[in-house]
Amino acid sequence: MILQSFSKINLSLSVNSKLKNRGLHEIQSYFCLINLFDQIKIKRIKGRKDIVKFKGKFAQYIKKKKNSITDALTILRERNLISSYYSVLVNKKIPVFGGMGGGTSNAICLIKHLTRNRINNNLLSILNKEIGSDVKLFFDEQGFLKNLTTVNCFRRKYKLYFLLVYPNVRCSTRYVYSKVKKFTSKSKYSFKKINNKSKFIELLINKKNDLQSIIEKKYPVIRKLIIEIEQKKGCYFARITGSGSVCYGVFKSEKTAKAALKRIKLKYPQYWSLVAKTI
Repeated sequence: MILQSFSKINLSLSVNSKLKNRGLHEIQSYFCLINLFDQIKIKRIKGRKDIVKFKGKFAQYIKKKKNSITDALTILRERNLISSYYSVLVNKKIPVFGGMGGGTSNAICLIKHLTRNRINNNLLSILNKEIGSDVKLFFDEQGFLKNLTTVNCFRRKYKLYFLLVYPNVRCSTRYVYSKVKKFTSKSKYSFKKINNKSKFIELLINKKNDLQSIIEKKYPVIRKLIIEIEQKKGCYFARITGSGSVCYGVFKSEKTAKAALKRIKLKYPQYWSLVAKTI
């Protein structure tokens, strides 16, 4: 069985508070899944030990003995949700430490498959703590993350085109969140604000990622790159996704995104870059 584990883009991200006794932050985010994905090949095996391997461009950055796949299998087995053991091979196409949720997506994709999508609130709470605070983003293709356990799904999905650039910077999520000193008040989700694409784009232009200034201070190259992307023809806005370091621009069309990609590749051939779209 081969599974597709999609990456996510935080179209906005506000940090609202730090949760007591959980080591997590309450966040809100407009988000979408895009057509950049890891491939997970899974097979049931005999024996009493899982075999988990990674390959691909970003495989070298994954811890071999403890990672989101091994954590997911452990969580399911400890709760008697699985009894078999598995061979799992992940082809890593999603940048690691890039803010695109690759590790979380891998875990949720695997858990959905092995539990046949039977994930209750208790298990979801455990996954939030053990896998990542972005787990809820991988149950819907587009929406508004109201809090760590609640997503308002969009009634209408919008086709968005992205230019993605990974500036060879590996951001630590823990470090970035540890530097958050000010919190943003929670906002209310209103479908009226996003009932057509132009309104939705306007809303997003006026949003931001609260973590971006922290990352730009530590890695000035990211600010430079975001300005560079934003100046390209057809770009609505540019920012980072998640806790970085992948920078992205949202473009008017796939054509303008591809034109911008050519210019970025010429100027920054050392950076991974790609055009993607919503699924």
